[in-house]
Amino acid sequence: MSAAIITHVILTGGIGSRLWPLSRKSQPKQYLEFFDGQSLFEKTVARNENISNKTIVVGNIENYEMSNTIMSKFNKPFTHIVEAVPRNTAAAIAFAAFASKPEDILLVTPSDHLIEGTELYDFALQQAIALANQDYLVTFGIKPTKPETGYGYIEFENENVVAFHEKPNLQKAAAYLENGNYFWNSGLFCFKSGKFLAELEKQEPEVYLASKAVWEANKNGFLDYELSLNIPSISIDYAVMERSKNIKVVAAHFDWSDLGSFESVYDYLIQKDHPTDANRNIVIGTTKHTTFIGVKNCILIYTDDALMVLQKENSQEVKQVYQQLESIASPLL
Repeated sequence: MSAAIITHVILTGGIGSRLWPLSRKSQPKQYLEFFDGQSLFEKTVARNENISNKTIVVGNIENYEMSNTIMSKFNKPFTHIVEAVPRNTAAAIAFAAFASKPEDILLVTPSDHLIEGTELYDFALQQAIALANQDYLVTFGIKPTKPETGYGYIEFENENVVAFHEKPNLQKAAAYLENGNYFWNSGLFCFKSGKFLAELEKQEPEVYLASKAVWEANKNGFLDYELSLNIPSISIDYAVMERSKNIKVVAAHFDWSDLGSFESVYDYLIQKDHPTDANRNIVIGTTKHTTFIGVKNCILIYTDDALMVLQKENSQEVKQVYQQLESIASPLL
């Protein structure tokens, strides 16, 4: 019996609105060469190159040329599925599953996460693949390092999921941290493509059927706009992972961040010895002399057309700025 095909499915759809003005629709955070001279997308491909036999990139029409540019660095064949309109992660993963054989194992990763600790990461993947081979749908929990309110949590016992929890308030997050069996919900998944599609058809038949119709009408991986509008926009968490009886969790201990806020970018840069003043204020995007007076833990973000100063702890509020600009159709997006 031949070994299973392991396909790395890279989801590239996000905009990174909480990292505006660095992250824009024209160049979302996963394409910024901000991390040791590489983009998060490039790091994602490299990190999973040795464990996978195939690669499928699922992205949108605005991003696919940037994705192709990065993939060309690896000089390896890959399949590109280009969405005409974003329909969330359940559909995106379904397209990759329809493009695969039922027994193929899909390792699904976002393209914009930062992961460090190669041995611990590879160990977690091997655990997940073993469980996927037993026909489970596998999610990854990440051991929390602080009471984080920006992530959902997975409550677990051994490999069994007890419950999924929405983003908590600070008090609840502190209790989760103390408890020890509540890990961050990472957005990483592993399962046989056929098992995922069977579970999607069972839990969300409308998503399954509409996604199947879109995939069957694809032209060289490009998906039809009008047909795509029929797909309900729903995440894999809500569609499948929180409802299926065949879920297992790998409790992982590698260093992980979705770099979804300037607070997490700040922590990363401080760790990498980014210049900081006596009050731990930092500047991103310019070498102009900058002086902070009377403030601590602030970030100044500079781009050619925008300037933002924020308290590190208020990083989640950047999304409101983005939404405000979106409401007036600002060219700054």
